[in-house]
Amino acid sequence: MEAKSITVLVVEDEPLVRTMAAEIFADAGYRVCEACDALGALSILAARNDICAVLTDIEMPGGMNGVALAAAIREQWPDMAILVTSGRVFPSEADLPQGVGFLAKPWRINEIVGSMAAML
Repeated sequence: MEAKSITVLVVEDEPLVRTMAAEIFADAGYRVCEACDALGALSILAARNDICAVLTDIEMPGGMNGVALAAAIREQWPDMAILVTSGRVFPSEADLPQGVGFLAKPWRINEIVGSMAAML
């Protein structure tokens, strides 16, 4: 799948980190949309059918963290590429829903783009 035909949803509560991730994906040729929490992300996913991938932080406000969001997405959209990220929480593969990737912060541009490409 060519990057320019892929929309990535970036879910991050820190505005600067969210903007940076969105710019990284946009510079790599992806279309990008953004959410600041899990409930916002689920609303966006329910309203749109063009999103192919999600990058989500683990620690977010609002009662649903990124791992729970990944599980909810996997249940409702089983083919969605999902990459979770954190600088403080480092889940094992067993802690994540099947097929969900993890990338530790801080990431390098080639790491985040390459990891997402591998998920797709």
